[in-house]
Amino acid sequence: MSAIIQVKNLSKSYWRNSLEIPVLHDITLDVQEGEFLALMGPSGSGKTTLLNLIAGIDRPTNGEVTVAGTDIAKLGESALAKWRSSNVGFVFQFYNLIPVLTAFENVELPLLLTKLSKSERRKHVEATLNIVGLGDRMAHYPKQLSGGQEQRVAIARAIVTDPVILVADEPTGDLDRKSAEEILTLIDRLNKEFKKTVIVVTHDPHAAEKASRKLHLDKGDLV
Repeated sequence: MSAIIQVKNLSKSYWRNSLEIPVLHDITLDVQEGEFLALMGPSGSGKTTLLNLIAGIDRPTNGEVTVAGTDIAKLGESALAKWRSSNVGFVFQFYNLIPVLTAFENVELPLLLTKLSKSERRKHVEATLNIVGLGDRMAHYPKQLSGGQEQRVAIARAIVTDPVILVADEPTGDLDRKSAEEILTLIDRLNKEFKKTVIVVTHDPHAAEKASRKLHLDKGDLV
């Protein structure tokens, strides 16, 4: 296996007026292709900031983030947005579905930015919703779905473009235990069966159990 993600001497600070607030300190790590990594730590430890830097949502103050051979810290805004859309699938704690769109239409959204024809998009969406077990819910709106089903739609939307990496920020944080277990099993299946490289941020030890490796952050440091 080779490292698909390389983080070198990564630091991140935010500024509040003239006050510098350091969030991450000199982080170096590799993530292997096909790995399932859990980033753990207490609230405020920098987990989500590190995830956002790897996913190209945020930019480092110092250091490098290389994903599949691209140093994303050096990309301009438009190039970075284009890179994200084709390389990263995002899953969040709150599903971020558009309530006036059906499950099918929510999952199709990322494909509208591609050159796929309407019939090709339909094939991709139907196949992806079947993978997450919602082939019979394509015409349902978010309000007609349970929380676990909404998160499945969000995962389908994240993987419909066949991204290089799948990142999830507290994906089970808003779910009951049974639904959370189903979502974790689905993410584990995407990793093992579909060979997706997965990074999950969580503070829940149970949610991290399926990961092949766990890293702990505390006050911006890997410990």
